[in-house]
Amino acid sequence: MIRTFDAGSYDCIVVGAGHAGCEAALASARMGIETLILSINLDSIAMMPCNPSIGGTGKGHLVKEIDALGGEMGLNIDRSFLQSKMLNASKGPAVHSLRAQADKHQYHVEMKRVLENTEHLAVKQGEVIALVIENKIIKGVITQTGAHYRAKTVILATGTYLGGKIFIGEAEILSGPNGLAASYALGDSMRQEGIELRRFKTGTPARVDKRSLNFDKMEVQWGDKEYELFSFMNDSLPLDEMPCWLTYTNHHTHEVILSNLDKSGLFTGSIEGTGPRYCPSIETKILKFTDKERHQLFIEPEGRDTNEMYVQGMSTSMAEDVQLAFMRTIPGLENVEIMRPAYAIEYDCIDPQVLKLSLEFKTVEGLFSAGQFNGSSGYEEAAAQGLIAGINAALKVQNRDAFILDRSEAYIGVLIDDLITKGTDEPYRMMTSRAEYRLILRQDNADMRLTEKGYALGIVKEDRYKRFKEKMRIIDDEMNRLATTNLKMNDVNIILEAIGSSKVMQSIKIIELLKRPEIFYRHLVSIDVTRPAVLSKDIIKQIEVSLKYEGYIKKQLQQIDKFKDLEERKLPIELDYLNIENLRLEARQKLDAIKPASIGQASRISGVSPSDISVLLVYIEQMRRKKNA
Repeated sequence: MIRTFDAGSYDCIVVGAGHAGCEAALASARMGIETLILSINLDSIAMMPCNPSIGGTGKGHLVKEIDALGGEMGLNIDRSFLQSKMLNASKGPAVHSLRAQADKHQYHVEMKRVLENTEHLAVKQGEVIALVIENKIIKGVITQTGAHYRAKTVILATGTYLGGKIFIGEAEILSGPNGLAASYALGDSMRQEGIELRRFKTGTPARVDKRSLNFDKMEVQWGDKEYELFSFMNDSLPLDEMPCWLTYTNHHTHEVILSNLDKSGLFTGSIEGTGPRYCPSIETKILKFTDKERHQLFIEPEGRDTNEMYVQGMSTSMAEDVQLAFMRTIPGLENVEIMRPAYAIEYDCIDPQVLKLSLEFKTVEGLFSAGQFNGSSGYEEAAAQGLIAGINAALKVQNRDAFILDRSEAYIGVLIDDLITKGTDEPYRMMTSRAEYRLILRQDNADMRLTEKGYALGIVKEDRYKRFKEKMRIIDDEMNRLATTNLKMNDVNIILEAIGSSKVMQSIKIIELLKRPEIFYRHLVSIDVTRPAVLSKDIIKQIEVSLKYEGYIKKQLQQIDKFKDLEERKLPIELDYLNIENLRLEARQKLDAIKPASIGQASRISGVSPSDISVLLVYIEQMRRKKNA
């Protein structure tokens, strides 16, 4: 046993400095809690071991919500992006999702700078090898060098480092992502404390040398000309844009892959962990989608100061020589040189159902968990959990109630509720389809939903809050103007005729015009002379969406009211589900394991039927009557 020494005491210790760890540490420190973040290697802070981008379908919503609550991810990608694009722009606003290519080295540098200059936050390099737990209460951590840090709360944000093993063909390498050192002793310590671990898997494509590519054979992919930013704190930023490139696999590519499946760790049986459903390897794609003659690949820059290019869409665990062979069958990659081979990585994680909705372990007081260690995938999902874990660790130290977002309040609420209540048998990925109230949970109104909450917590600071309040004042003033300002019939009809909209028979208020799906602010510029000059693009978008979807929004708000009713019907934490006779056995076991906080949460547990909920409601009512008798 290594000799230990007292290295100091903190209110909160964060283990790991990936996207979850960074948000957790910043949230805790910004709430005034003395916080320590420990990383095996400080050069891996906010590292992007996979795709060099932030956002995407569903994920962009999470980043906007992190920003609205006072987190850092949105600000950091705005400081380091290479291009920006709004996905699903041709569809309704509920599924609009912002995605930005990142200069991944600059992203790391900027986040490290923020961590190092945040009050109440200490940044240290060190591998945690053991948790210190006494009487099921977390007391601190011990590092590889024997440093014993005492703590009131600890947040585990180990990402893919815990028990990491990399697979490249037949090669099996004990390593964390990107060739960095992994952690093994900490997993053993957790098992000794009764924390069960399981194996998940993810993978990443090769990085190739830009100088070996022929871009003339590919399609250039620029970002949006009128690009949006992630942070509500930024109106505009200058951009020296870099393009991505599009190319495709072909039947020659597929032949090489299919004839070498025995050189893929995925198909030799050496990989035990469960991989992500929505980010399959190229060999899985070819086997699963036999009808597709080709698969698209995006060649994406890793940064401004490197020749490394990321081959998006070609994750694999095949041998390095096979990777080179099949990539050279692809247009533009005929002479490609690999700088870093693709790989699959296995790692230890937990079943998230062992956690409370606050992300605190049910069995160890003061121990929290966030990110891929909870069974999720992706930088954005990790950061969202890290933010909530950091907030709740700080609240615990402050003896305040836990902060929990429900499914009607945020994508973050959907993410955590899905993990804790439904569980996951594979790396969980956020998608817009997972949110049943997505018309309310849009990107554009994330600040309106969450910034007041962040301010009450103490994580949103005065500059952000003042900016938010001013935006709300402008929106209120503009809505009042639209509702009270009439436009002349003749002026309006000239506009309506030009765009093919039905004419009006009298003067009309601007608000009624903007409710028409085909009419936007830009159409009324020449006749709306009282329009204020201070209206920004995001304010205009917010107003247009709220007016055009007013009826649908009202219906969804009514649905949310019914949802809230079930969420507010709380269940006693001490309820003995195993002895509720009329519940089915499966329901008893699931309810006992998860200990739902409300009837609403209980109804979303897999294996709990509507009839079980009816039995539970009757039982709770009987308990209430006995108590009041």
